[in-house]
Amino acid sequence: MGYPTKVQLIDRKQSQQWYINFPAAVAQAMEFNKGEVVEWLIEDKENLVLHRPNAPARQIKKKLIASTKNSKNSGKKPGLPSRKREPGSEPNDSP
Repeated sequence: MGYPTKVQLIDRKQSQQWYINFPAAVAQAMEFNKGEVVEWLIEDKENLVLHRPNAPARQIKKKLIASTKNSKNSGKKPGLPSRKREPGSEPNDSP
């Protein structure tokens, strides 16, 4: 999901100042710190990349496979899928 943002311009007598602000939700999700230094990289006319040279280390989250109370495999170690086939599912079976 994208976050639409307007580009702002402040015209001064001898210079221009351009601003691009991003929503607080983006800053919080990225865990930015006040005063953090970032770099803008121009990829092409449609893409501008914000690079964080001192970004915090990634935290790898391990996903656990949940089993339901009525699951046949509840409490068992995961293994190879069952080779049991339904009647008519074999390539040589004819109805």
